[in-house]
Amino acid sequence: MYSDQTQDIRVTVQPVFLPDQSSPAENHYVWAYHIRIENRGRDVVQLRSRHWRITDAQGRTQEVRGPGVVGEQPVLAPGEAFEYTSGTPLPTPSGIMVGTYRMERRDGEAFDVSIPAFSLDSPHQPSALN
Repeated sequence: MYSDQTQDIRVTVQPVFLPDQSSPAENHYVWAYHIRIENRGRDVVQLRSRHWRITDAQGRTQEVRGPGVVGEQPVLAPGEAFEYTSGTPLPTPSGIMVGTYRMERRDGEAFDVSIPAFSLDSPHQPSALN
């Protein structure tokens, strides 16, 4: 499990390799990742957008940007949390993901929240690279 906190917003990530959706013979490896976003502050915040940097074992990087997460832009009151699960495929048996969420307070102030870097490792990689 991976965790980071920025300005009272804690992000926890738990990646899981999905062997039933992967096909190593075709260089297709798939992971799910479960994310929990907790508002530990005193202000109401809304998640507006996301930015991911996904790097495979060959060093190839793709960037993903978009509004919200899983079709939502959740509002978190103090003490509330939002959880979701998503996934990513890679052409290599391991990789790494890292990113940010763009959050906004009720007064319109926007700020970025770090998503901790996390390893995508499969049993098809001889040893963990990340």
